[in-house]
Amino acid sequence: MKVDLLIQNVQVFNSYFKTFRKGNVAVLDGRFLYVGERNSETFEAGETIDGQGRYMIPGLIDIHLHIESTMVTPETFSYGLIQNGVTTIVPEPHEMANVFGIEGIKEMIRVSKDCVVDMKYAIPSSVPATSMETTGGSVEIADMDELLASCEIICMGEIMNYVDIIRDENCKTNQILQHIRKMYPTLVIEGHVPKLLDLDLHRVIYAGVDSDHTHQTPEGMEARIAAGMFLEIQEKSMTEEVMDYLIKEDVSEHFCFVTDDVMTDSLFKRGHLNHLVKKAISMGMQPERAIYASTFTPARRMNMTDRGAIAPGKIADFVLVSDLRELNIEQVYKNGKKAYDVREEYRQVVHTKQFPAHFYESIKLAPLSESDFQVASTAPDNRYPCRVMLVQNGSTFTEDHRGIVEVREGQVCWEESPYGLIAVFERYGKNGNRGYGLISGDTIKRGAIATSYSHDNHNLLVVGHNPHDMMVAANEVIRNQGGFCVVEDGKVLANLHLPVGGILTEEPLEKTAKEVEQLRRAMESLGYDHYNPIMSISTHSLPVSPALKLTDLGLIDVNAGKVVPLLLM
Repeated sequence: MKVDLLIQNVQVFNSYFKTFRKGNVAVLDGRFLYVGERNSETFEAGETIDGQGRYMIPGLIDIHLHIESTMVTPETFSYGLIQNGVTTIVPEPHEMANVFGIEGIKEMIRVSKDCVVDMKYAIPSSVPATSMETTGGSVEIADMDELLASCEIICMGEIMNYVDIIRDENCKTNQILQHIRKMYPTLVIEGHVPKLLDLDLHRVIYAGVDSDHTHQTPEGMEARIAAGMFLEIQEKSMTEEVMDYLIKEDVSEHFCFVTDDVMTDSLFKRGHLNHLVKKAISMGMQPERAIYASTFTPARRMNMTDRGAIAPGKIADFVLVSDLRELNIEQVYKNGKKAYDVREEYRQVVHTKQFPAHFYESIKLAPLSESDFQVASTAPDNRYPCRVMLVQNGSTFTEDHRGIVEVREGQVCWEESPYGLIAVFERYGKNGNRGYGLISGDTIKRGAIATSYSHDNHNLLVVGHNPHDMMVAANEVIRNQGGFCVVEDGKVLANLHLPVGGILTEEPLEKTAKEVEQLRRAMESLGYDHYNPIMSISTHSLPVSPALKLTDLGLIDVNAGKVVPLLLM
């Protein structure tokens, strides 16, 4: 019998028994035909591979991530993924959607079509995430219908505004959920429900949201699984207590591993989903269960019945691994064809200007001056209690801290306080809004950082300790049509250009990784003490992530779902 490919003498992962079995594998027309003991006496192969006893596992599948978090194009992202054994992803482009609306989604899908890695898109469901911010675009119910009719969409992306689901029966989020459940009853709906328990959690599930990828605890996982939720475990949830729960309890069918957000330097140096699999194994999880949670369960969650296992009829995406515990990847095959070999040179082909011209001219802000970092107040001269955004290492959540600041001659004297200033400037030319707050904790202690990479609205966000450095950093980002800039004493320490929508670069992965590493070091040199300072600062404007955040409308009490004043009078 003629086949395209025969892989001999391999330890094949059987997803249905969660075990490895020695055998041979035949591939025909990009799909697995046979897995078992039969060999060349049965199959006449166009190509034969001697597996040399290596481990053969399905291509890894990541069902919750944002390409924009790596700040590169889908083409560059695919280049980074395939060499880490990831063959299928479910990206949700809600960052690009916040900048350009439905056009941003369509363009991300378009430029993904020729990528080696399969990219099955999720519809951004929360654009904007709340009504308490200004974005460049929005995604409405009619847009969702258009996308579902014209594009390959696999699920509804994470429903982020869980507060409104619970508190406002007629809110936009509930209208979306009701429409999707009525018109597309089989469409998977993804969730974002940090810390919810008991009745609040059950109300969100009742509304149709039946997964959660946010920071987990054993108590939260127990409650979610008991209520029928599927868990998507990202690295920040891989604490000893969480992993102990996943290892000891019989919950293999109820979770998978996802990356959510991966910085460019981390992708280049540590890998992607394979890094989480290795970490799980190092923390005591059996390799078979870790592989299962990164192949079979994510495929099943997204109803991708054509992949996630090495079995007859499944797409022939597979990885050959020499050391199971270290997950040393030697070769990656996509649709039965070799896509990566560690022994061969693997170069990235870079294309520029992949997007429409106006995607490179999205920041419509005039240069700022030092006076733009003065905070006016109508309060009489006095010292006042105030809200302070407290940054904490170990989480992108912030605390709503209480401090004291002086008001004198109509100005908040923040430079004389123990706190830094955080400011957000609307950058789409819609209203000129700007919000101000105070910041402390594990953030910078001097200098300034400015960025247009501020989730999810991607307005211009600036944090600093003096107006001059803040002005210099902000104007560099404006001049470059997006990116990051770190400044100390008027000197630029790091400057990352992100000209595509103010959030992506078309530079090669290796070059961008080095620039991101330099950016990280520059932030840390100013005193930023955080496991991921880039993601930390970029979520200071995310008004669905507890507890105190800042948008162009002002300070947001996330749990209360409302704009709150800086001064407490």
